[in-house]
Amino acid sequence: MTRPIQDILVLLPMQDHHRDMLLKVAPAARVRSLKPQELTAQDLAQADVIVGNLDAEHLQQVQNAQLLQLNSAGVPKYYLQLAQALPHAVLCCASGAYGEAIAEHALAMLLMLMKRLHQYRDDQKQGAWNDHGMVPTLGGLRVLVVGLGDIGGRFARLCHLLGMTVRGIRRRPSAPPEGVEAVYTQDSLMEQLGWADVVLLSLPDTQDTRALMGREQFQAMKRGSYVLNVGRGSAIDQDALLWAVQEGIVAGAGLDVTTPEPLPPESPLWQEPNILITPHVSGGLHAQRTHDNIFEIAAHNIAALPDGPFQSRVDFATGYRA
Repeated sequence: MTRPIQDILVLLPMQDHHRDMLLKVAPAARVRSLKPQELTAQDLAQADVIVGNLDAEHLQQVQNAQLLQLNSAGVPKYYLQLAQALPHAVLCCASGAYGEAIAEHALAMLLMLMKRLHQYRDDQKQGAWNDHGMVPTLGGLRVLVVGLGDIGGRFARLCHLLGMTVRGIRRRPSAPPEGVEAVYTQDSLMEQLGWADVVLLSLPDTQDTRALMGREQFQAMKRGSYVLNVGRGSAIDQDALLWAVQEGIVAGAGLDVTTPEPLPPESPLWQEPNILITPHVSGGLHAQRTHDNIFEIAAHNIAALPDGPFQSRVDFATGYRA
């Protein structure tokens, strides 16, 4: 029999209304907010619920947790080893918390690249009154969303509302969600790359997704297309991307994620004028709504102990949502 929740350890910034959310579902619990550098072995050993991401060293000190609630949508690989160490623990990610903010960020990057706003911004710094020529419009563009989860699904709906035609790539066959005309599996990627004007990557870091976009895949794309990556930097071979941009196959690339992070100053990606880089800021706690969403997911999953249903529970075998 699962014991009552007595100790909730929170590792990310917590506002008063976030604490109230947790206490509403676990009124007898002690809710503590600690920074990673403040953690002790005793803190980790006695916690029934941990909200936030631990590093690998601290994770090994967890002994009795019933719920490990990540604050990230992706799952660090070392968490997947918990199946043996903590067989009764429930592992949940924060997928569902970030979709709105990241989808808006991706759309903003696309518009900036298409309308050449990055070039005009550079000209402004030089006091240069230049005309960079014709630009495309959104209506009628073909968008391929690779990774049609919460983030990809939100982006797809935005694109559909703006008059674009959207297709998706998923691991498994499924019915098309709202705003998507068709869903394909990864074995159709090459064919669909040749169809798309815009490719959004919203993928976790797994064996199947690393270097998914290499030189062969970029060669299959339409000349003058756009690439956006808001998942994990490992999905793109960055040398191949640089080649594709310089060859004009890719008219512009928006990267909120890179490999490694931070991207070293000497990386040639920084100096390519048609690559727009933001330092992994589309998600995180940059939007209040995202911050609130994480605690809402945590509160739901605490209330669901021990049998569920849980929101964004992680399959230890795959690293994806169960």
